[in-house]
Amino acid sequence: MPSDSNATSVDFERRADAFMLSVLNALDRLDPDEIDPQLAMGVLTIEFADGRKCIMNRQGAAQQIWLAHGATAWHFQFDAASGQWLDTKGRGELCSILEQTLSTALGHAVSLA
Repeated sequence: MPSDSNATSVDFERRADAFMLSVLNALDRLDPDEIDPQLAMGVLTIEFADGRKCIMNRQGAAQQIWLAHGATAWHFQFDAASGQWLDTKGRGELCSILEQTLSTALGHAVSLA
């Protein structure tokens, strides 16, 4: 998988933190009775009304963003050519996977755009 192999750890943290902040801002537009998103120290926790959680966090050593929901987990690496966070196993792009995960959990379409 192509990546941004020239990125320093500081570059990675800035890029990952900016991405997670943009996701938090998008989540803040959703119904607060459905989800409670919290971002702290590189970890975005999305708690659903029923107590389930979806966790996104940055992994500095691997320069990846990890996403977990239930028994499913993904690892995403930044692809400089496309400007996207792509799953290391080829399962897709982070925003799309998060939208699908949230849509399934909430029972209605969710867009982070």
